Amino acid sequence: PESSTRLLRTAAAAQTCVVVGSVIVAAMRHIVEQAAKKGHHRDRCIFNGIVDQSDASCEGRGFYSRATFLEALQNYPQFGRVGSEEDSRREIAAFFAHVTHETGHFCYINEINGPSRDYCDETSTQYPCNPSKGYFGRGPIQLSWNFNYGPAGRSIGFDGLNNPEIVATNPVISFRTALWYWMNNVHPVIGQGFGATIRAINGALECDGANPDTVTARVRYFTQYCNQLGVAPGNNLRC
Repeated sequence: PESSTRLLRTAAAAQTCVVVGSVIVAAMRHIVEQAAKKGHHRDRCIFNGIVDQSDASCEGRGFYSRATFLEALQNYPQFGRVGSEEDSRREIAAFFAHVTHETGHFCYINEINGPSRDYCDETSTQYPCNPSKGYFGRGPIQLSWNFNYGPAGRSIGFDGLNNPEIVATNPVISFRTALWYWMNNVHPVIGQGFGATIRAINGALECDGANPDTVTARVRYFTQYCNQLGVAPGNNLRC
């Protein structure tokens, strides 16, 4: 259960962010062209609202930042810019809902107990594992498996198979891996509702009754951020 302190922080963040929801969306939709224009600095509200929920000792508080997110976003200009303004708001809310859940409010960079888990798919011959490396979850979306690290690195410009650790040490690359995964796997189904985005991220472990509590947590964050951005969450919220 969430503590009363966290609930109070969440309420305060919602009251602040709802006022500037349109500014947040505008900043995301036009970040490449207009990032330097006066007024767009207020989109830091959504970041602060998430980070403030994490403990001050969390490693992610010194790693994840609005500045690095915006820098990474320049490589993905279609994020939050396809469809209507409401579509954009829902996509932004969905992205941050999943990031909030995956990182514990930007607390974690590396998956808990990740090094002890085997994320090597030996059938992925195009992206063979380096036996001395671990492909556990790292970064905002907790990129996992050799078949994700390999193509992500090829697209972004790092050696994902031999240097997966960079996702946990370079914050810009870390956000780029999250956006890479999002644009390739989640963005195409965004119009099908939030439930489809859960399936695209962790469907095998959560959907179809596998872990309803986790699905509920993701939906809770999504509806919270939709409220902050002044948009209805839509249908098909679960998977």
